Parts: sequence; C-alpha cells; structure tokens
Amino acid sequence: SKLLAAAENDVEKAEQGIIFIDEIDKIAKKKNTSQRDVSGESVQQGMLKLLEGSDVEVPVGANSKNAMVPLTTVNTKNILFICGGAFPDLEGIIKERLTKQSSIGFGADLKDKYDHDKTILKKVTTEDLRNFGMIPEFLGRLPIIFTLQGMNEHMLIKILKEPKNAILKQYQKLLALDEVNLLFDDGALEAIARKAMKKDTGARALRAIIEEFMLDIMYEIPKDDSIGQVTITREYIEGTGGPLIMLRGQDVARIQ
Repeated sequence: SKLLAAAENDVEKAEQGIIFIDEIDKIAKKKNTSQRDVSGESVQQGMLKLLEGSDVEVPVGANSKNAMVPLTTVNTKNILFICGGAFPDLEGIIKERLTKQSSIGFGADLKDKYDHDKTILKKVTTEDLRNFGMIPEFLGRLPIIFTLQGMNEHMLIKILKEPKNAILKQYQKLLALDEVNLLFDDGALEAIARKAMKKDTGARALRAIIEEFMLDIMYEIPKDDSIGQVTITREYIEGTGGPLIMLRGQDVARIQ
C-alpha cells in the first residue's frame, strides 16, 4: 500500500516499483523450540506468493484493509524485492562450515583462523542462510546474495557532517538559538569516529559519544552571555584538554 501511495495510486507505476524489506532476519525459523513458531517459517511461506509474483488486493489510501476502504489489484510479478538484515550469529555458522571442511591432517584449518576475519560474511552461501533459519523456497526466490562492508572512520566522519539533518548540524542549530557559534575541528571528528569504531555498533554509536561530550556544553554555555563561539577539539574528545571558547570580544580562552 505504501508503494501504491508513492506511485500516486497509479497501479501500472506501482507494478514496476522497488520494495526494500528490512530486518528480514527476524522471520528466520526458530531453532529447537517447543513453542509454535508464529513469526518465522509461516511468514516466509506467506511471502513466497508475493515474491514469486501474484495478484494482491491492496487498500487504496490506507494501510489496513477495512470495509470502508476501496481495494485495487496489484500484480507483484515485476516488482523488485530487496531484503536486508543484520543476521546476527551468521558469522558463527560460516566459521563452523569453513573449519569443518578439514579438521584434521596437513590441510586442516586452525580453529581460530577466521576469528578476526572482517570479511567473513563475504564467504556466505545459501546453505549458511538455510542453517540460519531461512527456508529453501524463500532463498530460491531471492537469487542474488550480497554482503555490505562495515563502516570505516572516513564513512563515519561523512555521516557526522554531510546528511541534511546530520547530528552536528542539529547541535549547531540548538546553540545558534542562544547565538553561540559551534564548530568541530577535523581532529575532533576523527577522535569521535575512532571511539565509535571501538564501540562496534555502527553509526548509532556516534550519537551516544557526542551526547556525552555535549552535555556540559549544552547546559553551561547558554548561561554565559559573553560566549560567542565554541570549538570542540581533539583534546576535549580524548580527555586531555577542553574546548576552545571565544568570547564575543574575539579573544580566545580555553576552558578545562
């Protein structure tokens, strides 16, 4: 229904659209559970029809079917479905398969050979995804499997600076309400990105790190009307110094 809305209720346009389904790993078959697997295999079975291409009744102008909403029929045969997910623990399944191939003798792989392999996900096969809990019919309808690389420091710095609502711009806007100019020097951005890399939670780590350093500044700076500019430095992020404060009379002070 969202695709139809994006195509301005033009069925022909919607039938050639792209649908991206995130968190696809959450519908994996649960392993060794005695309870009914409501969210797993049956959901995959239900999606087979959509992926294969069939006529689906879609509500027009609403997200749920009810008696008042008119329905239209959309054929999903030419819709491109892209499914993505984090697939936690998939690395373990790949490692197991790779080390099992030759576990004894001269050709044997060491058990810890792949422990620090950053590109281990590239070695994924459909067999690994099947072991993860995706059913074979579902995998058969998604023929291309592709892995994305983890982010490096350079990418994290771009995320900090470049998006339209980048987190640095948000803070600059907040301080601008108090007529304070907020700057981040390049060294500070590198230090923030390095800390985020250590946390290993992707771009989400950036906000947590910046919140921690900006907390004092957000509370203290607006109290002092004489402060005109604050520059966040590498030393402040690394804990060896303070930010640079410029008073409205243009002289620079460094606070500890």
